[in-house]
Amino acid sequence: MPLNYSKWDQLELSDDSDIEGHPNVDKRSLIRWKQRSIHEQRETRKMKISAISAEISCNGVLAPRLHGIRTTLGGADGGLKYFQQLVERLQTDPSPEAPPTNAKDQPTYDAMVLSLLLQIWDGAKSLPADEQEAAILSGLDKHITQLSEHTKQMEKDLVVEEKEQRKHITSEDIHEGFESKYIPPKPAPAPVKNAKIDAPKKTTTTKTTEIEVLNPAASSSKAPSQSATLEFDEEAEELPELTPSLERFSRLPLWGYEQSFKFIQANPDVIIPGATDALLVAAFRAESADQSKYAKQCVHQSLLLQYCDKLGRDGVRLFFLKMTAGDQRAITIFVKDVEDTYSHLKTRAKVAAAESPNEEHKEQIQLVPENPSASISFNVPDGPPPEDLRLEGPETKDLDVEEVRQALQMRWDVFQGFPEDLKAALKIGTLEEVNKVLGSMEVSVAEDVVGKLDMAGIMSFVSGGIRDETGIDEDEDEKTGENAE
Repeated sequence: MPLNYSKWDQLELSDDSDIEGHPNVDKRSLIRWKQRSIHEQRETRKMKISAISAEISCNGVLAPRLHGIRTTLGGADGGLKYFQQLVERLQTDPSPEAPPTNAKDQPTYDAMVLSLLLQIWDGAKSLPADEQEAAILSGLDKHITQLSEHTKQMEKDLVVEEKEQRKHITSEDIHEGFESKYIPPKPAPAPVKNAKIDAPKKTTTTKTTEIEVLNPAASSSKAPSQSATLEFDEEAEELPELTPSLERFSRLPLWGYEQSFKFIQANPDVIIPGATDALLVAAFRAESADQSKYAKQCVHQSLLLQYCDKLGRDGVRLFFLKMTAGDQRAITIFVKDVEDTYSHLKTRAKVAAAESPNEEHKEQIQLVPENPSASISFNVPDGPPPEDLRLEGPETKDLDVEEVRQALQMRWDVFQGFPEDLKAALKIGTLEEVNKVLGSMEVSVAEDVVGKLDMAGIMSFVSGGIRDETGIDEDEDEKTGENAE
């Protein structure tokens, strides 16, 4: 391959012919002075290029927001009311997102939009009420056009400055061809555990015209039903599981679009195959456990990721742009989808609970008095024994204070070692509440609990016996069959 030396054509070298000064002046000093001057010019130009690039980048964020406001304001009924609500939101609850600069007192994007809207309002508020909305629209159009023209001019200036920068080659521009280091891209985050990933389908390229909408499913003539998003086997052993990032993502508040957007920016691994299914499974389990608030949060975050995916390659930015800009039509669609999907999931959870095996057939330990006249009561300690323990009454005459202290301490320690739901049931003091907790335990665990209740003196009964009713129905059925024979 022939070598190309054209890049050296613009190299500026200093020689004696460039030096016309006093004969007593050191020529090397003059050369260094000229090199320093060239370096300072280059640094100044670099700062100018950086400033122009930053302004173009900032305008690239502001322009879509203004277009979104203009579109919503022009297509909504009560546009003036929407405008006033938007101004109020930007004043009371602005986003801290701002251009990434080190400038002191750098205004946020919301502050810049608010400043522009207030300028427009100052020009429209003195007009009659029926003309204010049209004046606001006109003002927005004017500023959007000016912003677009200014950005185009800045882009042209950037091209000129970069071209001028390349005219002078310095040591910063010289790189050895074989010294570049290859940095491999970060691997894509792994899908959630047990996620069902569809195999890629063979597609053919056709020229079509697509209209980008917030809810593609709603605009399709063959829109999938809500049940399609909840098609998973509740009894399956291997369901999609939340990753640590998705678990934190699922805890974000409802309708907290700013928080969700920032979380996704900081944790892009939440957008992985199977994430939406894992969130729906978590929602179903939470609803089945009567954790309705968390269940709805999971549904909200699952649909949020679905919308971002359906909106295409730039779906995350587009979705949150519509939400944070206060697009009422988009917000209404999304809120309705969340409410409907959660309602459907809630119904599914109730049906699944009704269809699950009857808990009465589960082997369990229950406390039952030996006869109807007997009763079981619970003596729950209020705390550890006091330091100045005193024994009063004739029945305590033969008791040792330290032995009593040890017994009371042991009873408190046993009580403190019980699960919270059991401690709460014991404090209520009814046999029904205690049996409810015992029935939810494994038989071996419940037997251990009963033994500790008896040993610590927390449980007392008249007849001194406890009957285990595990399998009583089956025994009675067998006896009935034998008698019939």
